[in-house]
Amino acid sequence: MVKRVLMIAFHFPPMRGSSGIQRTLKFARYLPQFGWQPAVLSAHPRAYAITGQDQMNEIAADMPVEHAFALDTSRHLAFKGKYLGALALPDRWSSWWLGAVPRGLKMIRNLRPDVLWSTYPIATAHLIGYTLHRLTGIPWIADFRDPMTDEGYPTDPTVRKTFHWIERKTLAHCALAVFSTPGTIRDHQVRFPDIPASRFVLIENGYDEENFAAAAADVQPAPVGDRPLLLVHSGIIYPSERDPGPFFEALGQLLRDGAVSAATLQIVLRATAHDSYLQPLIEKNGIGAIVSLAQPVPYRVALQEMLEADGLLILQAGNCNSQIPAKLYEYLRAQRPILGLTDEAGDTCASLRAAGIDTIAPLDAPVAIAQELVRFLGLLRSGAAPVASSDAVAACSRQGRTLELAKLLDRVKLVK
Repeated sequence: MVKRVLMIAFHFPPMRGSSGIQRTLKFARYLPQFGWQPAVLSAHPRAYAITGQDQMNEIAADMPVEHAFALDTSRHLAFKGKYLGALALPDRWSSWWLGAVPRGLKMIRNLRPDVLWSTYPIATAHLIGYTLHRLTGIPWIADFRDPMTDEGYPTDPTVRKTFHWIERKTLAHCALAVFSTPGTIRDHQVRFPDIPASRFVLIENGYDEENFAAAAADVQPAPVGDRPLLLVHSGIIYPSERDPGPFFEALGQLLRDGAVSAATLQIVLRATAHDSYLQPLIEKNGIGAIVSLAQPVPYRVALQEMLEADGLLILQAGNCNSQIPAKLYEYLRAQRPILGLTDEAGDTCASLRAAGIDTIAPLDAPVAIAQELVRFLGLLRSGAAPVASSDAVAACSRQGRTLELAKLLDRVKLVK
């Protein structure tokens, strides 16, 4: 008998510009290997700020994919750049619920899935999952990845209250709540002591070997020689959770001291999604000759850039100690040296150290960052910078993570 899962995910091709796309896409790609046939309920491409066709060929031709009506409130329902806050609760894509619920019910009638699965960080996805679960009684797995709420997050009190309501409803009604780091599970067990501990499960993010093999075919490593060293940060830089202000301050001081220059160092921040926030900081610190903001590129090209870089940057603030950026797993697979600007007490730091990476400094400490950056650049020049161990890389494959999901789906189906 065919086992089916209906996956509710905002981040899915043809969307481009978020590493979060890979989690759902790879689960859907590899689940058939483990006895599960996926179908995907996503949003209409108009809801995405950036689209591209480069990963559409990774979607199996026979896999049902529906793109339900959805608008981005900030782009489609705004007047002179302003919009009603109520139209963006719980998020700017709340209109997706209007299209996804009827479309989801139609998919359920036609496909008769055994399990529903929804994934954050778009809160509306869990709202859709909750609604479809309540209307049909089909067991539901909620993939939180990261926390929906925390002290002071979201910053807007109304949004935070709405998020908290969805978070509690989700935890109360889902069969399993999946998180991507051990710290996030610990935090939720403390915050929600009435929820059985057995409901919280871990599936970390990972990398896809097929994508890396394809990207590696075009890699042309350049000897260090006398050229500038190239450091790359690939992906979103959130102003709060990954604020590079102290890093830019450290760079500015090193530039004024002559410790670095445009002739010795170039830093590319690729697809930050917050260029308008970062550009003034770059100008304020006088580091425009060293730091450049780059537009999104196809996923394969982004992986190729990681493989060709001399070093890779990871940014994670102390207010996200229970989270690990999804790109970290791709960085580990690239086996390029990593400069981790993150809190010593966080899960990101723990993952780096477990992989054999010790080039780490706190994201909020300009003096420590400057010292570690000078050391890191010296290690790069001498070829002595640490890279992830082979064992650490092998443990992070997307196929392995998908096997973990398949086991959870089997577990939920058995008690249906």
